[in-house]
Amino acid sequence: MSARTHNLWLVHLGLLLACVGFILPFAWMTSTSLKTLETIGPAPDGSIRFLPDPVQWDNYLQVINNPKVDFPLFTRNTLVIAVLAVIGNTLASAVAAYGFAKIRFKGRGVLFAVMLATMMIPFPVVMVSIFSIFRFIGDHTPLQMLGTFKPLWLPAWFGSAFSIFLLRQFFLTLPDELCEAARIDGCSEFGIFARIMLPLARPALSVVALFTFMGVWNDFLGPLVYLQSPEQYTLALGLQTFQSAHGGTQWNLLMAASTLVLLPVVILFFLTQRTFIQGIATTGMKG
Repeated sequence: MSARTHNLWLVHLGLLLACVGFILPFAWMTSTSLKTLETIGPAPDGSIRFLPDPVQWDNYLQVINNPKVDFPLFTRNTLVIAVLAVIGNTLASAVAAYGFAKIRFKGRGVLFAVMLATMMIPFPVVMVSIFSIFRFIGDHTPLQMLGTFKPLWLPAWFGSAFSIFLLRQFFLTLPDELCEAARIDGCSEFGIFARIMLPLARPALSVVALFTFMGVWNDFLGPLVYLQSPEQYTLALGLQTFQSAHGGTQWNLLMAASTLVLLPVVILFFLTQRTFIQGIATTGMKG
């Protein structure tokens, strides 16, 4: 066996061990969701019971039909917020990224650096300030902000630093000659962006859309701060409510609820896997 083949085997072994580390918690969660409460722990002889016996599909029905926690309503609320945030963040970030990548203006580098610096500020640091802004808007304009979905999706329509950075790196890989030829033909900057850049940037746009969807789908702190009525809760808050409603943790039902919450994201990734990997592979190839 050559040294090159030996190194490839070591790399594949390392990747396999890393995959097992990521898959094992998901497999345990799925297995626990199909068990009875009595069979979650070790067997009487001390052995670990990984596979459910018997299989309890009824756990999922109990979660969906739970009278205290309306998961179908929470799913609808989360989808509404996620779709609006995905559309807004993808479009706004693409516009800003195109400007940073293809339009030369004074102070472009400094402005881009300042925007990147905002990525180092975690949400809890600015949470109070953003909350005060939305409360001020609600008190001084006809727009009601607090207690609605608007604070959860409206900021996405101004773009995000990570998405702008990702799309800018992709736009830099596209030849400037495409833009120059379009300008010579009399095409406006918006026309270049809409007719040339956006169709070519579909892989990168899909990556931004998927990341945004996952961030909104799993967001817990934002809905906890801005939503005031249980009828407005998202799935992340619904899981917390589901756990509290039973006066404790019924692990089999909680894992069933967690599996249902995670399943749409997993399905979405596998449906867009090829485009997602293409977008990651072709982004950031040029500084």
